[in-house]
Amino acid sequence: MLDSIDIKNFKTLKDIRLTSLVRVNLITGKNNTGKSTLLEAIAIYASKAELTFLNQLLRERGEPFKQGDNIKNALESNIKTVSSFFSDRNVGFDVKDAISIGSVEKTLFGEEPSTEKSISIRFVRFFEEMIGPENESTGPIRRRRTIIDHPIDQMLVDYKVGLELRIGNINYILALEDERPFRFGFRGIGVGLGFQFIRPRSIDSDSNVKLWDNITLTEREQFVIDALRIIEVNAERIAFIEEGPRERIPVIKLSTNNNVLPLKSMGDGINRILTIILALVNSDNGYLLIDEFENGLHHTVQEQLWKIVFHLAQVLDVQVFVTTHSEDCILGFEKVLNSGNYSSEGKLIRLDNVNGLIKQVEYSANELKIATDNNVETR
Repeated sequence: MLDSIDIKNFKTLKDIRLTSLVRVNLITGKNNTGKSTLLEAIAIYASKAELTFLNQLLRERGEPFKQGDNIKNALESNIKTVSSFFSDRNVGFDVKDAISIGSVEKTLFGEEPSTEKSISIRFVRFFEEMIGPENESTGPIRRRRTIIDHPIDQMLVDYKVGLELRIGNINYILALEDERPFRFGFRGIGVGLGFQFIRPRSIDSDSNVKLWDNITLTEREQFVIDALRIIEVNAERIAFIEEGPRERIPVIKLSTNNNVLPLKSMGDGINRILTIILALVNSDNGYLLIDEFENGLHHTVQEQLWKIVFHLAQVLDVQVFVTTHSEDCILGFEKVLNSGNYSSEGKLIRLDNVNGLIKQVEYSANELKIATDNNVETR
């Protein structure tokens, strides 16, 4: 579980450090304060900068790679696309310009980003050489890419431009002159951590099918049924059945009806809960990231859903990060946080834009109760 995170030069988060993260973290703030960006940063950290996920983020943000008709055009297009990850779209080649995402550790000089665990992403100049074995029959020819940081060396070498992805002493250089640089090769630095990322208004049928298949015939099926009963108290069983070629849809069996009903016919709320709980029960020992928790959910069900989220997060050892704009979502969160044994398990983090820098204000369980009781704006 992350107890801290330090982020530099990633989109709107130029320099932010959260040092007291807990199991369930609710993130609020006005538009363009970096709430969704914070979730993306955590997902990049969890995936160990896996290329497919980075490419997915670019496409979701409307930053697709455009194929050029020559190497120069492809390089310019790719640099422009990848620069969207960096604050102010800065294309800088210095180490200080790098995106850094990682935990914080205590050192002799105070709290510093962990060099062994932090993800670093930066533009680099590099040269490429082919390395062969001593004996041609003993192995394949390998390609080695070497970063050139010194200005004099850059004048002497016919260098290329790439993107370096690094954690500790392990790195990978992505050549940006390729028309589709994220298509092949690098699958992440080391072993990524498990996480599920739910976007606003996300009801992804294909993802839900895979997540359901992961828990079929286990006790986690009952966790899903119990959650669906927040809206439909007579929910008895669910399944995913084939509706057409390569398409399966969720159906529900009610205790009061012998017929099997399509879950889609029962509204967005119950389908949103299905998506959230399926993601949660598939995030054990990892992270659940939910952007705009309240979407599709009436205010009367949110407190009940929070109870399930807190409970399952404890049982399955999941760390949860959620964004919201909703006062009802915050009120439901506060009530659950201050009931039972959850007071140390959750907190609210509000992000504010202060002269172009994103700063945080944090509320403990007791502070959040005082704020909500006195109608203090926490959004």
